[in-house]
Amino acid sequence: MDRLDFQYIKNGDQKAFEELFRAYYPSLCRFACGYLKDMSQSEDTVQAVFVKLWEKRESLTIETSLKSYLFQAVKNHSFNVLKHEKVKADHQSFQLLNAEKASEEHDLETNELANLINQKLAELPEKRREIFLMSREKGLKYAEIAEKLNISVKTVETQMSLALKYLRQELKHAILLAVVLLEWVKEIL
Repeated sequence: MDRLDFQYIKNGDQKAFEELFRAYYPSLCRFACGYLKDMSQSEDTVQAVFVKLWEKRESLTIETSLKSYLFQAVKNHSFNVLKHEKVKADHQSFQLLNAEKASEEHDLETNELANLINQKLAELPEKRREIFLMSREKGLKYAEIAEKLNISVKTVETQMSLALKYLRQELKHAILLAVVLLEWVKEIL
């Protein structure tokens, strides 16, 4: 196809455009596949070049042969696709790295919070700590705790209330920090 034939395309001749497409499409796809290593992506690339050619046909000036122009356009578009994929892959790697780092930091904060809770539990009077652990770790009801320890349910309620009040007071800053960190991790992920 020479400059005269391109003039037909430039003037909107769809038949000439279809002939150009059929003549070069297979070889341009193979050419693009040499860069992209994926035939489906190569076909998309070649189709995009032809769409752009048709859309800009009226203002387009081709100094070389139409064949050279098409191959150069496919090469450029292929490089743009590869560049876009690299940027996308780099971004995904960065997000994964941030998520892993946030997860490690979250695990560290969780361990620190657990250690702080255990430390504060150890500061409770022995009987209060025992009642608290029976309720929270073993899942026993107040009546079951009262029966096992041979005390009244009211005593269990009072001891639990005092334990929870003490832990809330001692851990309020740590709990606030944990909530803030949890929200921060959610935003990153």
